[in-house]
Amino acid sequence: MSDAAYTTDTRFGRAQEHAARLFDITGKTVLHDITTTEPIGPKKMFDVLLVAPCTGNTLAKLAAGIVDTPVCMAVKSHLRSQRPVVIAVSTNDALAGASKNIGILRNYKHFYFVPVFQDDPVNKPFSMISDFSRIPQTIEAALDGIQIQPMLTTMESQN
Repeated sequence: MSDAAYTTDTRFGRAQEHAARLFDITGKTVLHDITTTEPIGPKKMFDVLLVAPCTGNTLAKLAAGIVDTPVCMAVKSHLRSQRPVVIAVSTNDALAGASKNIGILRNYKHFYFVPVFQDDPVNKPFSMISDFSRIPQTIEAALDGIQIQPMLTTMESQN
């Protein structure tokens, strides 16, 4: 979990509630700093690593190899064991500045994307979010080395 998500209350909920919900689901303490995420790869802690939601900032850092956050360290460390990383994009500039970084990561081995759609094409024409209901399907495919298709869907397909 990113430091911001772990410590910041937002309109999407209280940080403590998010961490508690993750603990309830997994039975494990949330990893939320660089020192606790670094051993993920060497210890082969996960079969697959999910980054959800993945912001434009995180996409840029991953594409550039910048490792200054717990999430970026988790991804870098996990990739050491050549295991899949699933990205669930959620950014207002997916069809603008972030598109370059999506393309870069799409061309790297072991990166897989949850299908995305424009969430508000009229008012936010560059914004895209992942279809979070397809995370389980994306993870299953990634474990088999397959990118599910289509990657680009429509909002109508979400209903």
